[in-house]
Amino acid sequence: MPQPISEQHPLRHLFGTLVEQAFTRVLQEYEPAVLRYMVNLLTEFTHIDNIYRIRDARGRALQEVAEMLAEGDMLLNATSFAREREVHRHIGDFTLFWSGVYPEAMPRLRHALSKDALIDYVQQGKKSYYIVSTFEEGEWRHEAPLFRRLSERFELYMFGLNLVRQGWERLAREHFERWQRGLQ
Repeated sequence: MPQPISEQHPLRHLFGTLVEQAFTRVLQEYEPAVLRYMVNLLTEFTHIDNIYRIRDARGRALQEVAEMLAEGDMLLNATSFAREREVHRHIGDFTLFWSGVYPEAMPRLRHALSKDALIDYVQQGKKSYYIVSTFEEGEWRHEAPLFRRLSERFELYMFGLNLVRQGWERLAREHFERWQRGLQ
């Protein structure tokens, strides 16, 4: 697994600014736990190994939600409730990231021959976050409300992540235009 990106890293600050603009100014979402979660999700998923971090018993990275569902099912592959929770949290993150940040990739992810062809990423993401929210005991108690909120407002947060992407694309265009003007 890649090293975590530090709290002081410029990328984390960029995502923090963009998330704040999109979520508080446009979506009117002020919940600090949600804002932090979105920044962390975007920052972590800048590394491909984090997008495909769930692995099966042989160590193979799982790239399809259908495979992740089997890995997180206590009746099939999950060896503990902690593993079930970990996998469902990742499914929520994975589906939120792709459907929010890169919705144009959805047809490729769910092509006709893939195991994900019949999986609705939005519904599965909501369901997986809901499952995570039901783990209300011990160390997970304080996180349960966050995951319930992620489940209930999944589509809104998809839209927010798409606004974040539009923000970074706008910044990239502006930077490129300044660079071009400097060449003239």
